[in-house]
Amino acid sequence: MTGIGRVLVVVYAVLALAAAGRSLVQIIERFAHAPLAFTLSAVSALVYILATLALVFSASRPWYRIAWVAISFELVGVLAIGTLSLVRPDLFPEPTVWSFYGIGYVFVPLVLPFLGLWWLVAHRPVTVAAGEAAPTVS
Repeated sequence: MTGIGRVLVVVYAVLALAAAGRSLVQIIERFAHAPLAFTLSAVSALVYILATLALVFSASRPWYRIAWVAISFELVGVLAIGTLSLVRPDLFPEPTVWSFYGIGYVFVPLVLPFLGLWWLVAHRPVTVAAGEAAPTVS
């Protein structure tokens, strides 16, 4: 993985660490105050961790599929939670990673899944037919 793919993985990894750290602190310190919001932050952290790993190993078909599922789930999550946090802010006394479409993270959570899906479309794993040698990378 080179170029934009490497940058994408780094951004996913940083977001995974940020979301995991945030949700862990929130859950430990004040879970009872906003259980829905803090649980959703933990779910987003797990999704970012899975997406990071899946992108790193996306040259294999199983990880490529996992990347599609994780990033698609991320997109649905940020759109759904972003919209819900606007329409029903009473459900979110504390923000989640995906609240208001990721405003607390400069909208990176909103943009990232679109970039991730674009990258997956542009970098499908290579299929090798039976009896053929795998292509070499130079």
